[in-house]
Amino acid sequence: MKILYAVQGTGNGHLSRAMDVVPCLQKRADVDVLVSGIQADLELPFAVKYRMHGLSFIFGKKGGVDLWKTFMSSTVRRLVHEVNTLPIENYDLVINDFEPISAWACSTREKLCIGLSHQAAAMDVQAPKPKDQDMLGKFIMRNYAPASINYGFHFKRYNDRIFTPVIRQQVRRLDVRDLGHYTVYLPAYDDARLLKQLMRFPDIRWEVFSKHNKTPFVLRNVSVQPIANEKFIQSMATSAGVLCGAGFETPAEALYLRKKLLVVPMKNQYEQHLNAAALGELGVPVIKSLKPKNDVAIEAWLNSRHAVAVDYPDCTQAIVDDLLEVHLPKTVV
Repeated sequence: MKILYAVQGTGNGHLSRAMDVVPCLQKRADVDVLVSGIQADLELPFAVKYRMHGLSFIFGKKGGVDLWKTFMSSTVRRLVHEVNTLPIENYDLVINDFEPISAWACSTREKLCIGLSHQAAAMDVQAPKPKDQDMLGKFIMRNYAPASINYGFHFKRYNDRIFTPVIRQQVRRLDVRDLGHYTVYLPAYDDARLLKQLMRFPDIRWEVFSKHNKTPFVLRNVSVQPIANEKFIQSMATSAGVLCGAGFETPAEALYLRKKLLVVPMKNQYEQHLNAAALGELGVPVIKSLKPKNDVAIEAWLNSRHAVAVDYPDCTQAIVDDLLEVHLPKTVV
């Protein structure tokens, strides 16, 4: 049997999940991997057959998505060409992690597409929602990568089609300690802005992983280094806490490692506000920005010892097996 596993390459969360999902699929089938997007930093430990430009959200430098750069980075002609030339007819099944090219190729050619993503869970009617309804953000999430049937991952199970997060084996094997520093991953802020904000807490050692700088440096109590998977997860495992955006995989990994967590949802990114609602319901503190008016909340978090307890069992293979049992054409099972 042949499966196409298509994954979104904006940010690193989808690729982190692929590191565990793809090997599970490979135990059952011949798997080709498609990655679209231009904002990822992780290298996958397996071959990628299709690399496409796709439709990437471009991170800004002031805490949000840069909508203009996002629009300018994509052209309709290129997107249509990628959709039309993807040979989805060569596959028995297409599994999609919020990836638009394969999703629209399936939609326009009436081929079954199985959504297996965090976004599917976040948009589920039973998942928590923010008070402010972003109609444009909701429209984008519903239509960005349409699937025939959706399954999802979230911070907790809200129904039988939503699973707890995939925690990659690299993270499960970490030696967890507390060496006193705080790990920071806020790719929507530039280094200058982060330094200005974090140095207001001079007694705290901050380890910042930057999307905007390729040269490591230290300024007073803040060290800044480019994103590197191994260094980042080691920093998380030995931290006193994690300050990050309200994405999915990084907060989930921090919770799994029993680290206290503080999240800052990106502006112009509806998914992060959905996540913030779910994390807030779990008891994770959420702030709107790193502006001085939020210093009291940051100080309270730094002084707290509370880490939210979660149970994220290793069940990726079972999820994959069940999904294939239900959705693979019976002639290839």
